[in-house]
Amino acid sequence: MSSLSTFEINEPLDMHLHLRDDDMLKLVGPLTSNTFTGALIMPNLVPPITTKEALLSYKDRIKEACKDDIFDAHVTIFFQADYSYEFLKDIKEDIIGIKLYPAGITTNSETGVSSMDVEVLRPTLESMSKLGIPLCIHGETNGFVMDREKEFMPIYESIAKAFPDLKIIMEHITTKDAVELLEKYENLHATVTLQHLLITLDDVAGGMLQPHLFCKPIAKRPEDRSALLAAALKAHPKLMFGSDSAPHPKHKKESCGCAAGVFTSPIALQVLVELFEKHNCLNKLNDFVSLNAQRIYGLTPKKKTISLEKSDFVVPSSYKFKDEIVVPMYADEILAWSIKKN
Repeated sequence: MSSLSTFEINEPLDMHLHLRDDDMLKLVGPLTSNTFTGALIMPNLVPPITTKEALLSYKDRIKEACKDDIFDAHVTIFFQADYSYEFLKDIKEDIIGIKLYPAGITTNSETGVSSMDVEVLRPTLESMSKLGIPLCIHGETNGFVMDREKEFMPIYESIAKAFPDLKIIMEHITTKDAVELLEKYENLHATVTLQHLLITLDDVAGGMLQPHLFCKPIAKRPEDRSALLAAALKAHPKLMFGSDSAPHPKHKKESCGCAAGVFTSPIALQVLVELFEKHNCLNKLNDFVSLNAQRIYGLTPKKKTISLEKSDFVVPSSYKFKDEIVVPMYADEILAWSIKKN
């Protein structure tokens, strides 16, 4: 066990983040931009971001919400199978990638892809491959909930083989099967969330239901968590931190029909330091939370060092802006590390 009392993370990057919009964006945006130097932002708004005009407008709203911080919002657009080469060439410099959602598989994905047949997707994927635009995928089928990611593995393989020059990101992986697949194809990479390094389905539903731990993909088995944690702790070169921090109003989480998403932005770095310290792997944390993403995406982030100190941090019960109230993971609990105040 490390005996450090302080620790620094340079240029932390969150490579999978939901910022929502309007008052929710104004609430949660600064809770990321205060401690991260950049983030890859999901496009599943209502309606989803599919045009250059919508993209640039959203980037402006994010910039306004996070204006007091050193922070780059790397925004994606919502995958459609018929994007033209000319459209993608025109928008390439404004996006970091394109996010593919199977239709109806998660929040605001109703207009996602209805067929995962490579030939159906080929027009857009060929253009992306030629232009060097990464493909980010929410990899789940609509099968039995615990098997959805495992069932998606052949689809990842078919795309990876059909487009060997296309950089593919398996988003928020949750299974040992996905970890193993990283070794099989050079063009496959992945993100993993904070919660999937820490919890299993038992934590969500093994006793009293825990709505603020419910997310999609759902947390899996202990052996899956172990595989994810082992890959993260050694900073597997094809794995990046992506929180998938997904805020929902408190009344939509603590209700019948609980919304899927865990809100971790305010605690992500504190918990990661505690986790990596526990396993004597703090020397790998900067790679996992920054350097791997820089290399995989070719990023040169703005300089930003976050200093943490070993002192108790009491996680707030909730965060509020106007009528928006969001409950974070570990609400009211005490963490061992705090963000050091400047």
